Amino acid sequence: MGWLLLFSAGFVEIIFALSLKYNQGFTKLWPSIITAFSGIGSFGLLMWALKTLPLGTAYAVWTGMGAVGVAILGILLFKESVDWYRLISIGFVIVGIVGLKLTDSQ
Repeated sequence: MGWLLLFSAGFVEIIFALSLKYNQGFTKLWPSIITAFSGIGSFGLLMWALKTLPLGTAYAVWTGMGAVGVAILGILLFKESVDWYRLISIGFVIVGIVGLKLTDSQ
């Protein structure tokens, strides 16, 4: 259950980060509301996951999921750079997330 909560927190974290781009400094109402609720939701799910998962693993996976998700969506939505170094770096983060999951005993 902890891993399901953690992955959910990671997906909500991606929504949070994307909404920061769209709320334009909290000047747009609906994106600002999404930012507030997704931020609270992401932290809440992370805290709930921490009841059963190790802090270091959970936090690294949560931030890694957010970083990878936002980097990929930045490429797709905002035409950000798609050079090989960027893609390889994203791949390393994914390998790290998978490695942390595989080494956890839960």
